[in-house]
Amino acid sequence: MSRLTRIAAALLLAVCTAAHAQTYPNKPVRILVGFAPGGGTDIVSRVIAQRLSEVWGQPVLVENRAGATGAIAADLVAKAPADGYTLIMGHANSHAIGPHLNKLPYDPLKDFAPISYVGYVPNVLAVHPSIPAKNVKELVALLKASPDKYNYASSGNGSSQHLAGELFQLLTGVKIVHVPYKGSGDGIKDLLAGVVAMNFDTMPPVMEHIKGARLKGLAISTSRRLPQLPDVPTFDEEGIKNFEVLNWYGVMGPGAMPRELIGKLNTDINRVMREPEIKARLEQVGTQLRETTPEEFAAFMRTELAKYGKLIQDANIKLQ
Repeated sequence: MSRLTRIAAALLLAVCTAAHAQTYPNKPVRILVGFAPGGGTDIVSRVIAQRLSEVWGQPVLVENRAGATGAIAADLVAKAPADGYTLIMGHANSHAIGPHLNKLPYDPLKDFAPISYVGYVPNVLAVHPSIPAKNVKELVALLKASPDKYNYASSGNGSSQHLAGELFQLLTGVKIVHVPYKGSGDGIKDLLAGVVAMNFDTMPPVMEHIKGARLKGLAISTSRRLPQLPDVPTFDEEGIKNFEVLNWYGVMGPGAMPRELIGKLNTDINRVMREPEIKARLEQVGTQLRETTPEEFAAFMRTELAKYGKLIQDANIKLQ
């Protein structure tokens, strides 16, 4: 192939790619969620998907593909056509924590195109009302008096909730039994029923239960209290230092997605997140929003992958 032929082919590809970005979407778009309905990832995804559907005039469907702490959904997206019609609400579990604890069928960086960072949500230590502890100090005393008697739910092995529970045990010297579920929704159902004693779930699925006194919120993993749960102290306030576990969300596509299409999606998603009604709905469930470019999101993902790798190594956290 001559140099002129290669240049012509590149120009033709660029024109076709730009045209595709301008007409996108002209059919339904799927956003995969790696957990069962009712968890934080699912809640945030549905708020954004509903508004994008209205903006684009095409259905934006949230598809729950639960299992392997988000890895099943992530693998499907990594291997999907890079045309923007199959996306994922990526999160710390599938792209920052899981790769250090599991042998995954995808590369968390190379196989994905970061599109738009949405924000992060803190983890909350929530306990069933029957647990006779009004604060973290009393809970630690209770757990130390009865090692392995109490259990905690998570959204799966290698999830941020699992990591938070392991870190809590490391920092306090208690022993509690880990009960993994296929998503936060199922775990919270059992927590509300008293089947499990506590969890370290993300804020969206537990916040209303704490406000309604169906669960007791003992601590939150932020540097300061949040207005959505003003009565829940930080772990630092409760004497638990260096409890640095947060779950973040961000829209991604397959790694080979064209730059122009990534740019369009980033613009549209950021615009939707800026809308007062959408912003309020996301913040209402505890999402700390942050707007980025695709390049900034990619840099953030690299930093998070390294951060959790060090935390897992330093804490010697392993799967059961």
